[in-house]
Amino acid sequence: MSGSRGVRSKIKYLILVPILLAVALLAICIMNFGIESREAVITIVVVAVYILVVIVAYLRLAPMVKATMVDYSLEQGKVQKELLHGLAVPYALLDTDGKVLWANAMFYKTIGVNEKKFLQRRIDSYFPELDPALFEDVEGELKMDVRYNDRRFNAMIRRVDLSTVFEDNKQEKKGDDVVIVMYLFDVTNERRLEKEAYDQKLFAGLVYIDNYDEVMNSLEEVKHSILTALVDRKINMYLSNIDAIVKHLENDKYLFVFRQKYIKTLQDDRFSLLDAVKNLNVGNEIPMTLSIGIGAGNESFTDAFENAKIAIGLALGRGGDQVALKNGEQVTYFGGKSAGTEKTTRVKARVKAQAFEELLENKERVIIMAHKRPDADAFGSAVGIYRLVTTLGRKAFIVLDEDTEAIRPLINSFKGNNFYGDMIISSGRALSMVDANTMLVVCDVNRPSMTECEELLSLASTVVVFDHHRQSHEPIENATLSYIEPFASSACEMITEMFQYISVKPKIRPVEADAMYSGILIDTDNFLNKTGVRTFEAASYLRKSGADITRVRKMFRSSLESMKERAQGISNAEMYMGCFAISYVTADPDSKDAPTVPVAKAANELLNVENVKASFVVTEAENGTLYVSARSIGDVNVQLVMERFNGGGHANVAGAQLPGVTKEDFFQELRRTLKEMTAEGSI
Repeated sequence: MSGSRGVRSKIKYLILVPILLAVALLAICIMNFGIESREAVITIVVVAVYILVVIVAYLRLAPMVKATMVDYSLEQGKVQKELLHGLAVPYALLDTDGKVLWANAMFYKTIGVNEKKFLQRRIDSYFPELDPALFEDVEGELKMDVRYNDRRFNAMIRRVDLSTVFEDNKQEKKGDDVVIVMYLFDVTNERRLEKEAYDQKLFAGLVYIDNYDEVMNSLEEVKHSILTALVDRKINMYLSNIDAIVKHLENDKYLFVFRQKYIKTLQDDRFSLLDAVKNLNVGNEIPMTLSIGIGAGNESFTDAFENAKIAIGLALGRGGDQVALKNGEQVTYFGGKSAGTEKTTRVKARVKAQAFEELLENKERVIIMAHKRPDADAFGSAVGIYRLVTTLGRKAFIVLDEDTEAIRPLINSFKGNNFYGDMIISSGRALSMVDANTMLVVCDVNRPSMTECEELLSLASTVVVFDHHRQSHEPIENATLSYIEPFASSACEMITEMFQYISVKPKIRPVEADAMYSGILIDTDNFLNKTGVRTFEAASYLRKSGADITRVRKMFRSSLESMKERAQGISNAEMYMGCFAISYVTADPDSKDAPTVPVAKAANELLNVENVKASFVVTEAENGTLYVSARSIGDVNVQLVMERFNGGGHANVAGAQLPGVTKEDFFQELRRTLKEMTAEGSI
């Protein structure tokens, strides 16, 4: 009704203005001629008559003007209503609860309801995306996609306060009459075309046979062609299902191209090609495994191919027998259940050793760092790199901030020798030493966040990475040279092999040989885990260089408290799904060992229990961090399990650090994860 009052007041202004002007004219005449003059009397009479005529006219004509305006408004309303009713765009008025107050013919047609029928259901019963709760927060105009049956619409929604229609400056208040105005624009064809364009986008893929040479060497020569033909047939048949173009590049390499619409098919199938090829057997002692890298490009197919090359590198760096899918910055992994096949050839070690020597020619000094809370393999490999660098005539320093119990016997053996006076430095000193003539070498770790001093990675112009852990989603991006060999038992094994391929043969001191031998010994659990031919050859080389087995064994004997903690881990163990051992160790606050030491030893011991395929042992540190140690005997890839908890490692040896997580919560999530991954066939 406020609108009616506004119209009346505007009509009154039309009458009031002439009257006020007449009164003003009368006042001016009186001021000029006086009230008794003849001119003043005439003016007063004329103005009075004029005012009387205006008032009579207003009283007689006002109802007619109002009636005319009402008729005009009604006609306009009818025209607008007819226009809205016949509008080719679905249009509806809703209340704030989502009930339809009024809708045009096209809206009724869209939802398939007779126009004469009154709509009693809420709007979300037709369009589930339109929850009435959304209407409360609408400011200005809200746009969103909605779906009805097989049609797609772009909904434009506006909140209108009826009390502000005639009062422009009035603010909406609680209790005002509010309606929701909604338009629906059919975008079905546009979305279909967008999907077709999306589906036609090309993905690039690379297939590498991980162990081609090793498998062929284990097979009779007459059967080489048979196995090759079977593998080729499996690959081509599998990729023909996704309408892919396949090109056989080399004996062990394939390139394929396919459209994006098939990527979900591959993901749902979980790339069964891996198992299909692995199950091929024509007398070969070693199963053949594949690595697949798939890349998507945002801009061009060239980008897709570059991403495919990065993806295949990641798949190989994680041990092979898996698929890496790189879409932009996101990388997804499939497979990787096996521990991989040890490479018998040392070509890669020779190439990397020579490349490292070439990089070193233009540098004056080398800073070496491993991971936080270093173990014997981290320190031993750092010592090996120290010896390699000094042999080539460059200065070398090892960054070490924390002298843990795990490496204290090794550290003490170096501290008592004046020859290594300035070998170990702190992170602070290392940061001050970095310049253009400094090389940074990272060993036994390939994740920036886990390095001893992450800041060094951004300061050094030349970064080299030597590691035996499988690559994760967090690689060291700016590495000039990266040598990651997941098949190696330890970083010490890798560095020992490199000694044999540099131009100047290093003369290893016994204390250095002890440190490197210790790294191999600890990481293989006394040569029981992840041990191959090259592991024993590296150990033999170190033994010839002066490593003393008895001396090393004495350095790493366990204390009585450590043995009790290990026994506690075994005592607390429980079986899950008949093959997973889950346990915990209550950390001793007075223990000199790092929190990871007792859990790792307990996890190793649990593998000796019958039917145990994998073990998971945890401990809660004083700082609130939960340390997890995972071990397997070869049937289960524990690295894939630990990656679900933002951890990593090897197929047989892995771990994770979980700040602020209790062991009860972890065990609950671990059980769910193991059950889920077993059902999926992921482990």
